[in-house]
Amino acid sequence: MANTNKTPRALIEGRAALIVIDIQASTFIDDSEVRSIDNMPGYKDRMLAARTAIDAARAAGVPVIFIQEVHYPSMVDFGRELDGDEDVHCLEDNPATALAVKEMDVRSDDYVIRKRRYSAFFGTDFEILLKGLKVDTLLLVGGLTDICVHYTFVDGHQHDYFCRVIEDCVAGSSLEAHDASLCAMEYLQTGARRSLEEVLAAL
Repeated sequence: MANTNKTPRALIEGRAALIVIDIQASTFIDDSEVRSIDNMPGYKDRMLAARTAIDAARAAGVPVIFIQEVHYPSMVDFGRELDGDEDVHCLEDNPATALAVKEMDVRSDDYVIRKRRYSAFFGTDFEILLKGLKVDTLLLVGGLTDICVHYTFVDGHQHDYFCRVIEDCVAGSSLEAHDASLCAMEYLQTGARRSLEEVLAAL
């Protein structure tokens, strides 16, 4: 451990918000073996586990913010996103792109941020919302651990938020990528990796 001067931190510092990243209808209606984006084994179960965190956050008066990836049907906003392993996904006119309303109990008065890049901060009004809510700690659930969760975590870190990822409620494109990203996030903020049980106790 190189940094011997770091300050011990609580799981929740100041005010928290639960950030539900890209838990969309496709997870629950597409059982194809070959998908536009690879999912690690157990992906759906980990997304369903996020509902427990959502219910607990609501009960504790902690804001729940749903992040939804969307792209124009013309694909004009994909940029370099299709240069890697991902195929076309999350088109606005596809019912699979909708939030998983039933599974996650999304309500009409919930906060929803639509994004066209991996990070919830990039090109959105996410930080305006966080500032308005006076949030200090981001509790992250959803997918993919190695892509949208990771990039949102990094941007949150660089904007000086305390970032915690609930390990039981995130899943990656592969188990190896999932584990590597969790390690990378823990490197940035000691104590970033938290179990659902710990978060429920803190809430």
